[in-house]
Amino acid sequence: MTALTGVLADHVRAVNAFDLDGIVATFAEDALVNDARREFWGIDAIRAWAAAEMVGDHVTLRVTDVVDHHGVTLVRAAYEGDYPKAGLPDPLIMTNYFTVRAGKIDSMFVIRNEGR
Repeated sequence: MTALTGVLADHVRAVNAFDLDGIVATFAEDALVNDARREFWGIDAIRAWAAAEMVGDHVTLRVTDVVDHHGVTLVRAAYEGDYPKAGLPDPLIMTNYFTVRAGKIDSMFVIRNEGR
């Protein structure tokens, strides 16, 4: 397991503090977020997504695993919050696939994997 450091640690701290500006500050201007098979390109779209679905839904992350795989960092975390939970496992473990460029998150794909 790899330690969560740098901008990814900053990102998780900002999410858990419901700090919208802090979350957005971790992303590159032209970053891509893919969450629930929806793409959010650029800082304005990411801000709107984070405001509604992270801060608005009071989402918190409890990191359970961090793996560096050839420049992609996988961060597995238990998600909690005020989002619809019907049909979801408890706990809900999601894997965030991050790439980082010049100290900012360049891409983040959030995936609920089956099995492991």
